[in-house]
Amino acid sequence: MQQPGEQPWPGPHVGWGGYQRCGFLGRAALQFAYTAARQLCRDRKEDRARPTAQEGARSETEQKQLGWHGTVGGGHRHHPWGAAPAPLWGPTAHSSSSGPRGAGAGAQLPFSDSSLSIRAVRERSFGETSEQGHAGARRMLPPGLGASSLPPCSHGDVEKAARGREPMVQKHLESLQSRYGNGLETGPVPRLMNLLLVEGLTDIQQKEHDILQIETTKGLRNVSKSIPLEKLFLPLSKVSIPPRISVTVGVAGIGKSTLVKLFVSSWTKGEITRDIMLGLPLTFRELNTYEKLSAERLIRLALPHATEPSCISAGAARVLLILDGLDEFKTPLDFSNTVVCTDPKKEIQVDNLITNIIRGNLLQEASVWVTSRPTAASQIPGGLVDRMTEIRGFGAAEMKEFLDQMFLDNRDLSSQVLHHIKANRSLHIMCTVPSFCRISGSSIGYYLKTSTDQSQEMTAAPKTLSEIYSYYFKMALNSDWPEKQRETLRIEQAVNNSKKILGSLGRLAFYGLLKRKYVFYEQDMKTYGIDLSLLQSSLCSRLLLKEEVQSSTAYYFSHLTIQEFLAAIYYYTAAKRAIFDLFTENGMSWPKLGFLNHFKSAVQRSLQAEDGQLDIFVRFLSGLLSPQVNKLLSGWLLAKDEHNSFRSQAISFLQGCLNTDYVISSRTVNTVHCLQEIQHMEIAKSVEEAMKNESLAGMLTPVNCSVLAYLLQVSDVCVEETNLSNCLTYNVCKSLLPQLLFCHNLRLDNNQFKDNVMELLGSVLSVKDCQIQKLSLAENQISNKGAKALARSLMVNRSLMVLDLRSNSIGPSGAKALADALKKNQVLLSLNLQHNVIKEDGATFLAEALLTNHKLTTLHLQKNSIGAQGARKIAEALKRNCSLKELMLSSNSVGDNGSVALAEALKVNHSLQSLDLQSNSISSAGVAALTAALCSNKGLVNLNLRENSISKEGGPAIARALRTNNTLRRLDLAANLLYDEGGKAIALAMKENRALTSLHLQWNFIQANAATALAQALKSNSSLASLDLQENAIGDEGMAALSAALKVNTTLADLHLQVASIGAAGAQALAEALMVNKSLQILDLRGNSIGVAGAKAMANALKVNRSLRRLNLQENSLGMDGAICIATALKGNHGLTYVNLQGNRIGQSGAKMISDAIRTNAPDCIVEVTFWAGSC
Repeated sequence: MQQPGEQPWPGPHVGWGGYQRCGFLGRAALQFAYTAARQLCRDRKEDRARPTAQEGARSETEQKQLGWHGTVGGGHRHHPWGAAPAPLWGPTAHSSSSGPRGAGAGAQLPFSDSSLSIRAVRERSFGETSEQGHAGARRMLPPGLGASSLPPCSHGDVEKAARGREPMVQKHLESLQSRYGNGLETGPVPRLMNLLLVEGLTDIQQKEHDILQIETTKGLRNVSKSIPLEKLFLPLSKVSIPPRISVTVGVAGIGKSTLVKLFVSSWTKGEITRDIMLGLPLTFRELNTYEKLSAERLIRLALPHATEPSCISAGAARVLLILDGLDEFKTPLDFSNTVVCTDPKKEIQVDNLITNIIRGNLLQEASVWVTSRPTAASQIPGGLVDRMTEIRGFGAAEMKEFLDQMFLDNRDLSSQVLHHIKANRSLHIMCTVPSFCRISGSSIGYYLKTSTDQSQEMTAAPKTLSEIYSYYFKMALNSDWPEKQRETLRIEQAVNNSKKILGSLGRLAFYGLLKRKYVFYEQDMKTYGIDLSLLQSSLCSRLLLKEEVQSSTAYYFSHLTIQEFLAAIYYYTAAKRAIFDLFTENGMSWPKLGFLNHFKSAVQRSLQAEDGQLDIFVRFLSGLLSPQVNKLLSGWLLAKDEHNSFRSQAISFLQGCLNTDYVISSRTVNTVHCLQEIQHMEIAKSVEEAMKNESLAGMLTPVNCSVLAYLLQVSDVCVEETNLSNCLTYNVCKSLLPQLLFCHNLRLDNNQFKDNVMELLGSVLSVKDCQIQKLSLAENQISNKGAKALARSLMVNRSLMVLDLRSNSIGPSGAKALADALKKNQVLLSLNLQHNVIKEDGATFLAEALLTNHKLTTLHLQKNSIGAQGARKIAEALKRNCSLKELMLSSNSVGDNGSVALAEALKVNHSLQSLDLQSNSISSAGVAALTAALCSNKGLVNLNLRENSISKEGGPAIARALRTNNTLRRLDLAANLLYDEGGKAIALAMKENRALTSLHLQWNFIQANAATALAQALKSNSSLASLDLQENAIGDEGMAALSAALKVNTTLADLHLQVASIGAAGAQALAEALMVNKSLQILDLRGNSIGVAGAKAMANALKVNRSLRRLNLQENSLGMDGAICIATALKGNHGLTYVNLQGNRIGQSGAKMISDAIRTNAPDCIVEVTFWAGSC
């Protein structure tokens, strides 16, 4: 009953929104907490006096203002906690603050008996403070219900009240610690401590077999975000709330149950997720043993030490219900036909119970964590999942560490196994899954250990899936045999027992696979005639695992692929004598006679299955027909050489399945895998060779297209770049879309693609699975419609970083569509629209995009006729854009007016690093503006002004910029009109400049005077590394000056002097410099006339020089004698890697002589001569 001075508790009918939103269990928890706290304080007779009505309750006016009215049923004084008015489902919280009577920080509000027990136990075990544990629960209190509104109570009161429930909680924690041990024996695995945060399942994850998911995606997910395990159930931001329903997915064998084990173990130690007060782990293997359960009974299963489930309050603090292994649940979840249940005491079908919990009809205040394989997880509607995470596979270091642990006593063997795995790309991808890595590592290790003792006729190292698993089974079978060879009787008995076991397990595996059943119980084992006493053998321990669940024992194969391989062995064996269709377990079907009919039936059923359920099964079935596998298993599981009568016909049938008229599905690709398993690789080899040679054009028949789709997944040719240029048609491209989706670097140049293909590619780029990062569509026939299709995909795509559309015809409207996409896209880094006729309007649209886009770093707009006005619009955008690093505007008729606008932008923009203004009719006026901007610009590194109209008057302006600018590294002034005057001005500035590393002055009418000035600069300049003076008539005089500079210069590495009017005298001066110079690495003297005398001088220098790497003496009138001198000199030179002697009238006999000299004197140097080119 209500005590004097006590305010009433709000009833369930109140209108207070926050209280109502707590839900039934939450309201019950709050009501119970308030009553319990009051009752506790009334029982304290020794510590403090009873609070007065003024101190302990609010006024009636305050209660009305808060909307509180009604009464609470009286507490029972014989029980310190009173009577709870409703069942409660979770742990704990409290409030702590200073009240009017100075209760201080120690004031505690217990919410339920179990909450106090859990908190007390966790505080003792982990040193956790009450403030840390209950901070989140304070927010559950109604307005005004803090420590200040309650009678003060001490921590001792809480401990006293908790004693009744503490043993139960302690037992629960001890039980979990006993069940889950220390988590992982080798310590936490980094990949399990950080999960991938994903936005839902991809199409492939929902539809395909786990193995195909890994093969197709190459073991990688296009996800950039991760979440630490300790934050898995926390809000992602300050304004978000914790997830109620969390789903973690991963393929079979990736470590889902290991993750749960790690989490529970860490949680019981208080190492992570302290905001979760009670963890309740269950597996679907356990739930399979029940037909009906209530929510209360479900809690009893997870918390067997609880005397009554109502001790748990899920509303007051967080309870985490863990449901591990949804893919092993015997009944599919049907959310569309869920029968609503809100009564926690009512027993209903288990699948209906789970759907009601996930929907929030039951245990709505509890957090729920489900783990599952991706395909099974797709049963849960995405709208009900608050957070989805994925377990990633092994990285390179983790795979190595895993194998080192497997072969702890033999690190050399571990290294050999890893080398073998890496050599096979497909196998390497699969081994990112720990369970598959264990099976593969065991098989390869077994092969490597046993092959040393066998003859040269031993079988080859395992490569295909069937070979890997054959070795694994051979190893398992051997482990059951006695070691002493003389015990023939025992060996025969062991073999017979093994065959009997495998036969029974194979039948169980096959029909379990058809029924999508992966967990079996004692009744299942009896149904399939499996003697449980025989399951104790070493063979079975490698294949079949067991787990005690409640009152039964659950059996499951150690990996899904083990079940599939056993199923294939059973089917292979049974098909040779079966009369009826083996896929019909009761035998009622049309007769099927002969192995080949059964084989065709299995393949056809696999092709018809949309989810790939039978894909790996038929791969194994095909693999059992390969000579290698037959050799491995003959005498044990297969009859010797029996495959010979079936193999060729099976191959013909599989090849016939590939004539799909350019309709390629995952099933079709799996058929090619079957051919590989059966060791028929001729077609794949021919297509792969054509890919290497870029000669696929004209050979892509339907069969070859299917093989190409397979190669796109597994071939090493596609690792760095998938080049399908000049070979695809619309139909072929359409058929390959599912595989192109996962090519990181895709080149589709020069395929005559039109806009309809862009619609196809746009659909691919829009898919969530898309992993294309670089896409080149250069030199096709794409118009504005195609550009618009691509633009629509860029609105949603999150993988593409580089898009190359050069040499198409997208026009201004196509540019507008792409510009609109750039306003929203925040992934694309580089866009190439060279030669696309976008004109001034297109440039204007792109300029508008640059105002808002903050990701694009490279923009190519060469040859688009944007004019001065287009350049002016882009310049205005550059004043505000800070992300663009590289801008290519060559051949755009920018002129002086456009250059002036760009110069103004450079005064304020310090982020642009490279500007290409080649061939833009820029004269001295334009260059004066640009160089004036360079005096203040601090960002530009590369400036290309090649092929403009910069006269000698522009030289001084450039010189002024070079004297003040400290950031420009590369300046290209080739093909202008600088003459000696302009060249000398630049040379004088180079004496002072300490930043420029590359200077191009090719074809500027520079002669000896300017060359001499540049030589003087080189004597003191310590930054310039590359100087290009090609096609300038510097003559021997200029060459002599430069040679003198080279004797003291220590930084110049590249010197280009092609067609510079250099004769023998200049070559001799240069040779003298090379004898002392130690920095020059590249020397280009093409098109001069150094003659035999110059060649002899250069040859003498080469005998001494050790720095030069590349020497080009093409077309220098060397003759036979000069060429021989150079070739002979290579004997003493150990630095040169390339020499060009072409065009020197050497003749065929001279070429032969030089080739012999090269082989003798410089086997590592490549030399090109007139009629012969070679290297040794």
